[in-house]
Amino acid sequence: MSKPGLDLTIHPPTRLEICALLAGADWVEFATVRDAVGVSDSVLSKQSRVLEEAGYVQVRKGAVGRRPRTWFRLTAAGRRAFARHLEALQSLAAAGRQNGDRG
Repeated sequence: MSKPGLDLTIHPPTRLEICALLAGADWVEFATVRDAVGVSDSVLSKQSRVLEEAGYVQVRKGAVGRRPRTWFRLTAAGRRAFARHLEALQSLAAAGRQNGDRG
């Protein structure tokens, strides 16, 4: 069972890192996301597909010269979901600090 506000699509660490990176940018190239998150191509492909299927990430494919490229960005729904998820995490952290003060 999840806590209110936590988004189980975003919550796994790799997807959370992807969303955090994309939240601070417009379009981000596949290799940049892969390197920043520290995962393989296949892991990024799988995790980005989950986010895309949820409507949180938009994928654009194209080419630079003759080389195929893929770019990602958070959708408006993805930005809202990420913001709600962060608020839920902050609430949990605040509750933990309050409980720690009582002990």
